[in-house]
Amino acid sequence: MSERLLVLVRHGQSEWNLKNLFTGWRDVGLTETGIAEAKAAGRRLLAEKIKFDVAFTSGLIRAQKTLDLMLDEMGQKDIPILKDIALNERDYGDLNGLNKDEARKKWGEEQVLIWRRSYDVPPPGGESLKDTIARALPYYVQEILPRVLRGECVLVAAHGNSLRALIMVLEKHTPESIIKRELATGVPILYRLQADSTVAERLDLAA
Repeated sequence: MSERLLVLVRHGQSEWNLKNLFTGWRDVGLTETGIAEAKAAGRRLLAEKIKFDVAFTSGLIRAQKTLDLMLDEMGQKDIPILKDIALNERDYGDLNGLNKDEARKKWGEEQVLIWRRSYDVPPPGGESLKDTIARALPYYVQEILPRVLRGECVLVAAHGNSLRALIMVLEKHTPESIIKRELATGVPILYRLQADSTVAERLDLAA
């Protein structure tokens, strides 16, 4: 049995991250900084000498491009890649495409903060973090976790909120603590799992 290794990476900086816009399911590309972050993440994983068996990503181009750049840096572009909208970012509904300052002017700072930082209050037409977890977590349990437990090395490139769904289980967060769990762009988080799927070791590969 090889080691049960799961690596999670939030995509590199996107064009709308830079512009302080709510991105959600809008399909935007990476900035030059985001491209550099993805390449650096690939180099850090290469230095760990990990040979991945399979990779997962969302249906959005910023996560897919991040994955592609990482695999290119590692010389592992031949592995299977599974894409699914279950791993998409949280859908911000009516906030998608809005500047965060504009949203505060329209709805008030307190209301926007509730939408952004509460666990179960969705913005108009969108998803709460609880909704996102309800979408992403079953996919993790059914598709990703079994591969890890079989001893495969698995790489997941996705988004801050969809990755929080996985991290909530892995790190045993509560609804209150998971909303405070920050994920930097382009920083791989390595989890070595025990046979019962709990975490034996966590390592953040920050620069």
